[in-house]
Amino acid sequence: MIFMPRRGSSQGRPRAHGPPLNRVYAAIADPTRRAILAVLAGGELNVGSLAGRFPISFNGVSKHVKVLERAGLVRRRVRGREHWLRLRPEPLREATRWLEHYREFWDARLDALEALLLTPERPPSAPRGRPHVRGHRP
Repeated sequence: MIFMPRRGSSQGRPRAHGPPLNRVYAAIADPTRRAILAVLAGGELNVGSLAGRFPISFNGVSKHVKVLERAGLVRRRVRGREHWLRLRPEPLREATRWLEHYREFWDARLDALEALLLTPERPPSAPRGRPHVRGHRP
């Protein structure tokens, strides 16, 4: 089930997220893009240097970088003929906050389930009302 809050409703839940968060999750779904982010976490690189670290074509790396840029995860700076890239971690922080809310929710639910399962069983209680004696009718 996907949480879609009503307008004006917060109820302690994370703020409603639309396309920006969707783009972040779509961008990090690909292992090559996650690897690009890991490389850029080490510092700013030009596109050629970045592309040289991957076993795919320059154009392939460039397409992945464009997806990361659209998600706001990478910022491009042009200096002369060189394009320099750097990681923008802010959208990842927002995605982490969204996930954290649901981690806390499920931790609480699983803790309650564990407590219930660890509670010793009680014998079934006696039926309510008059006891029924087989074969005897009032």
